[in-house]
Amino acid sequence: MIVSHAHKFIFLKTKKTAGTSIELALTDLCGPLDIITPLTEIDEARRTNGRGPQNWRLHGWWDSPRPLFQRRWFKFTAADYGFYNHMPAAEARARIGDKVWQSYFKFAFDRNPWDRQVSFYHHRYRNENEPPSFATFMHEDSHARIDNFDIYSIDGDVAVDFIGRFETLGEDLKIALEHVGLCLCTELPRAKTNFRPTALPYRDYYDDDTRDIVARWYAREIELLDYEF
Repeated sequence: MIVSHAHKFIFLKTKKTAGTSIELALTDLCGPLDIITPLTEIDEARRTNGRGPQNWRLHGWWDSPRPLFQRRWFKFTAADYGFYNHMPAAEARARIGDKVWQSYFKFAFDRNPWDRQVSFYHHRYRNENEPPSFATFMHEDSHARIDNFDIYSIDGDVAVDFIGRFETLGEDLKIALEHVGLCLCTELPRAKTNFRPTALPYRDYYDDDTRDIVARWYAREIELLDYEF
């Protein structure tokens, strides 16, 4: 995610929606006091302006006489660092504070859930020579569900000012940036685009059962953004 104090916007990164590409583009617009969360080593190498992850840690707590990470009972998680990838709106607001949260322009992106689920399937098994079938993934993988609605909502209500669509990514990112008086000077980078090895239409992955699973899992996104199979 990115919190730009220089331009007063907050980008909440959802899953399988070209979020890394958007982050790479937004990094070029950020100032030295803005919050930029870390990416993978490969994606960090794609940043072009020399600015990488910054200001994302919680400051001060490790300076106490007995830091938390030295306590044997303490379970260290990504959240304890401060800001992190795919951080939900409720956590972001708690760390940023209500004054900044309410005054900054907040945006996120989402994607047709049936298409998104196929993309996630290929990403999930990107290192497997013989991945399970899509149907097996849907029925048996306990991590098959990814719920973007929980990232851009708080207590069941949409918490951002604008939700762009993956299907119209360039146009919608332009709209979001225009809200804060910005524009991209270069084309949007393409990150993580090689995990889907086939151009097979997403509908061809589904049977009636798996189609209904997606409809049930992501009913809130489907209703909100009027997606259809």
